[in-house]
Amino acid sequence: MIDLDLALSTVRYASQAGGAVIKAAGVGRHAVESKGPGDYVTEVDRQSETVVLRILDSAFPDLPILAEERGGEEFTTGWVVDPLDGTTNFSRGFPLVGVSVALLVDGEPAVGAVHAPFLGWTYAARAGAGAFDQRGQRLRLEDPDPARAVVSTGFPFKDPASIPRLLRALRGVLETCEDVRRPGAASLDLAFAASGVFPGFFELGLKVWDIAAGALLVEEAGGVVTDWAGNRGHLRSGDIVAGSARVHAALLRSCLASSGPD
Repeated sequence: MIDLDLALSTVRYASQAGGAVIKAAGVGRHAVESKGPGDYVTEVDRQSETVVLRILDSAFPDLPILAEERGGEEFTTGWVVDPLDGTTNFSRGFPLVGVSVALLVDGEPAVGAVHAPFLGWTYAARAGAGAFDQRGQRLRLEDPDPARAVVSTGFPFKDPASIPRLLRALRGVLETCEDVRRPGAASLDLAFAASGVFPGFFELGLKVWDIAAGALLVEEAGGVVTDWAGNRGHLRSGDIVAGSARVHAALLRSCLASSGPD
C-alpha cells in the first residue's frame, strides 16, 4: 500500500524544490534546444527534473517515473513529472511557468501538486481529501454564469492538424463566455481553474505530465474534468475540458461542435 499522506507531502516538496532551481536561474537569456516546432528544452528544465526525481526516488524508490525530459515506461501506478511547464515562456523572459508532479494509482491521479515558482504559489490535492492553496485554504470552485466567465486555452502547436478544430471550438467559446486567455502553461491553467481565476480550461493534445496534477486539483475543488467527447479519457488523449459545472458544460458544447465542418 502507498502512503498517500507521505506522497502528498512529497509532491508538494518536490514541486517546490524544482521551482527553487527555476527561480534561482531566473527567466530569459537561457540557451534553448528545439525538440520540435515550438517545443523547447533548457538546461534548467533538466536541472529541475533531476532535483524532483531525486526526491521522488528517495521517498518511494520502488515506484516508476515518467518525466518529460527523461521519459520512462508506461505504467498505471507511478509518478508523472513536468519539471518546467512553460519553457517557451521561461526562455523568453515571461515568468508564468509551473512545476507539476502527480502520483497515478491504477491509472488515476491520487495526489498532485503544481508550483508556480515566480508567483510563490503551490496548489496540492489528494483524491477524496480536497485541494488546497499555498496558505492551506481549501479550494472550492464557484460556478459562474458562462457569459461572465473568463476561461483559458492553449494552442496545439505540436500538431498543426488539430489547429482548425481548436479554432472552431474557440469561436464557440468566444460566443458563449466573456473572454479567453492563453497563459502558456497547462498545469497552471488547471490550477487557476481549480482556484477560480479562470473557471474553465480547454486544450488539445497535451501530455499526461501536463495535466495529471491539475486535473486532480479541479476535481477536488468541485469541478468537472473530461475529454472533448465528455468522457474520462483526458489522461490518455491529452484532450481536456475542465472547470466548474456550468462553465465545463458550456466549453464542452463548443468542443463537441468543433468535430463538425467549419
